[in-house]
Amino acid sequence: QVQLVESGGGLVQAGGSLRLSCAASGGTFSRYAMGWVRQAPGKEREFVSANSKIGGNKVCADSVKDRFSISRDNDQHTVYLQMNNLEPEDTAVYYCQARQTNLRFYFPRTISDYNYWGQGTQVPVSS
Repeated sequence: QVQLVESGGGLVQAGGSLRLSCAASGGTFSRYAMGWVRQAPGKEREFVSANSKIGGNKVCADSVKDRFSISRDNDQHTVYLQMNNLEPEDTAVYYCQARQTNLRFYFPRTISDYNYWGQGTQVPVSS
């Protein structure tokens, strides 16, 4: 069973950048598709980005695809979310998620299809 720990959140001004990290332990990292979701105050969780287990296939939600990018380092057991040109609407708690899969290029687009979650890291964006 994999454990996920997010880091890198914090207060940032609109237009700024942050890189979130999610460190995995307790499992074979390269067996997991990885993703990020976020939950803004008073709203449901929203899919942000996902990456296949070997990193060759990835996607970002339309709302962030021109500003965010996902990457992973299987040697470091870490997935990253680079967030540029942040907007106040990006304010949320960001969660890392994992799904074990035998498929090289697969990642779930549905939040409920992920098996494991981190505790989240807060990203407040001030205007």
